[in-house]
Amino acid sequence: MKATRRQLLGLLVLVLAVSAANRWWVDGQDNALGQQVAALARPGDVRMIASENCAICLEARLWLVRNAVPFSECLIERDTACRAEFDALRATGTPVMVVRGQAQLGFNAERLRLALARPG
Repeated sequence: MKATRRQLLGLLVLVLAVSAANRWWVDGQDNALGQQVAALARPGDVRMIASENCAICLEARLWLVRNAVPFSECLIERDTACRAEFDALRATGTPVMVVRGQAQLGFNAERLRLALARPG
């Protein structure tokens, strides 16, 4: 059976609607998570050890800024103390999120929220 133009157009509209609904849902969840992290974080709680050419570092930085999460950052290529800390942690890559003194390899907003929610 050959699909008609109308059927193909209907299918395209359905796919676009589902895609838009999914994007809306994901964005809403991300915004809620960002608000939770921002409410839990205090200055000095979150430090990102990053590198200049790290795409995930850029993604993490943008997420933290967009959600008004207080954080500090150092770059291992520019800061010898930062590089020494990175080496001491024996990290296999960047970013390393140091949350209240505890290192997390990579960036995961939910994992960040959980670490900040723990009683300190």
